[in-house]
Amino acid sequence: MEQRSSRGSRPKAPPAGSALDGGLRLLARRAHSRLELRQKLHRRGYDPVDVEAALGRLAELGYVDDGAFARGLVRRRSGVRGPRALAGELSARGIDRAGIAKALEGLDEEAELAAATRLAERLYAARTLPSYKEVLDRIGSRLMRRGFSANVVRAACRAVLAGGPSA
Repeated sequence: MEQRSSRGSRPKAPPAGSALDGGLRLLARRAHSRLELRQKLHRRGYDPVDVEAALGRLAELGYVDDGAFARGLVRRRSGVRGPRALAGELSARGIDRAGIAKALEGLDEEAELAAATRLAERLYAARTLPSYKEVLDRIGSRLMRRGFSANVVRAACRAVLAGGPSA
């Protein structure tokens, strides 16, 4: 069966090198979860058996570790995302519930509140809103969409309105 590329009518060339080489090239750019790496290698046209063997070897070498990947993502994004958004992102990347819970266990409500307050201050500085209700409606809704809990959102909005932007 002839594969066609998405841009034209020419057949898609088989990938160069082994699935292990392809996986190493992808991991050289950034960390990937096992599911992400599997999907990318399949899309590039590597044989499914070779992909699974490559994933096994990469795991043996310590290059593919879903736990480390999840902890790293939480560490990098916890300043702008709440735990709910982080859990959703990890789930979409193929991390199981136990792995998500373990990655998120280091987050505490104080750190979540500090991140939400910094973000709320930045949003408040762009537009001064006179009342708590307006701050909660405009800024609070944006914080909720970023995965912060309702209690944290209310506290961050109160802090921003009471102190104004600190920067």
